[in-house]
Amino acid sequence: MRIVLVGPPGAGKGTQAAFLAKNLSIPHISTGDLFRANISQGTELGKQAKAFMDAGQLVPDEVTIGMAKDRMSQPDATGGFLLDGFPRNVAQAQALDAMLEAEGMKLDAVLDLEVPEDEVVKRIAGRRICRNDSAHVFHVSYTPPKQDGVCDVCGGELYQRDDDSEETVRTRLDVYHTQTEPIIDHYKGQGLVVTISALGKVNEVTDRAMGALRGEQAA
Repeated sequence: MRIVLVGPPGAGKGTQAAFLAKNLSIPHISTGDLFRANISQGTELGKQAKAFMDAGQLVPDEVTIGMAKDRMSQPDATGGFLLDGFPRNVAQAQALDAMLEAEGMKLDAVLDLEVPEDEVVKRIAGRRICRNDSAHVFHVSYTPPKQDGVCDVCGGELYQRDDDSEETVRTRLDVYHTQTEPIIDHYKGQGLVVTISALGKVNEVTDRAMGALRGEQAA
């Protein structure tokens, strides 16, 4: 299957992408991984992306599209892939359509993870990270530490990242609604969108997504 995963920040896209890709035996292709791989390998596209990033500028669509095209042409992606973070806007979606059409391929589904905005803010703004080890993550509501502000694992101080403040989260949501959400309408016109609730336990959401995709595949 060839799938695009869409959803607001805090919807659990990265977690669900990993589980879904494993269940479907297809590679998980994320924009973040594309950038890191191209930059670390010193590819021409990676050099271009790094120059824009170092200058504090957004990486142009054509660079991101070029990276995605290279990755999707690799042998492990010939039988399908799950795209996470690409396309990020309608221009990228149109470029993806053209790429696939040129190869005689098409998307099977666009999986839209739906989460109420207040829940997104609660999920992200409630995160607390250990200053000693960023792998130690807690949540004030869902996985609170035994002692407020103290890591259960090592006793380090727990803090809220600047990116996790409510103001920053709402700004990120505004960007999502303005830039990324319109691709859902773009793909609805092609009959590809499958919307599921991303509320509940991780395995519940995965089961819900797999069931929806099986229905899309059968259709």
